[in-house]
Amino acid sequence: MQIAFFPGCLVDMFYPGIGIAAVHVLERLGCDITVPEKQICCGQPLLNSGYAPETMPIIEQMVNAYADYDCVVSLTGSCMFAIQHDYTPYLQDKPALLEKQQRLAGNIYEFSDFIYRVLGVTDASAVLGSKLEASATYHKSCHLTRLLGIEEAPINLLKSVDGIDYVEMAFAERCCGFGGTFSVKEPEISCEMVHEKAQTIIDTGADIAVFEDAPCLLNVQGELTRMRDEGETSREVRCMHLAEVLDNR
Repeated sequence: MQIAFFPGCLVDMFYPGIGIAAVHVLERLGCDITVPEKQICCGQPLLNSGYAPETMPIIEQMVNAYADYDCVVSLTGSCMFAIQHDYTPYLQDKPALLEKQQRLAGNIYEFSDFIYRVLGVTDASAVLGSKLEASATYHKSCHLTRLLGIEEAPINLLKSVDGIDYVEMAFAERCCGFGGTFSVKEPEISCEMVHEKAQTIIDTGADIAVFEDAPCLLNVQGELTRMRDEGETSREVRCMHLAEVLDNR
């Protein structure tokens, strides 16, 4: 199956290993993967900050880069939501580009949802050979859970990994405080939110915290490191993207 892959900026710049793991998983599932040469940032931070005119060249380039593919897989829910929904109001006076964007919106899938619902993989251990001897908890990111409505796929795939002992964290659906530009505009509130999230992860006793969005992983990983360095906790909790867990054998 031919797919176009959209890793997202944080994976591209900070966590290339997550992108590599995702590609390994998709290739083992029979996917022929292309990363369009002209793919760039989706422009969501600019849109959220009110810079719509400045974002238009980004929107146009992203739509043109991916619109001709029948299947696009996104490694981040927030970027996917921007491409599917946030672009639409700004393309009303550009009918040709709007038509392309609407076609792209119907052909783009989030990583875990694509594996679980489109490819029909419900047992990662049996199909992928995924194995990781660890207790794990999972953070339900905002865009993925509330805006895209994807809840079943990541948790069920995680639970199906051989050796995983799944532990539900308290308030798993609460925001980690990153929220893109929110963490820059409201740093005090953001810091309190991520501290609560990190503490709920620590309280589970899990060895690893699993994420589906790299921004959440970046934020929580930083707070867990700070808490350990400053003596608030002695626990070592490893943060992993679901793609890395599924790629582990």
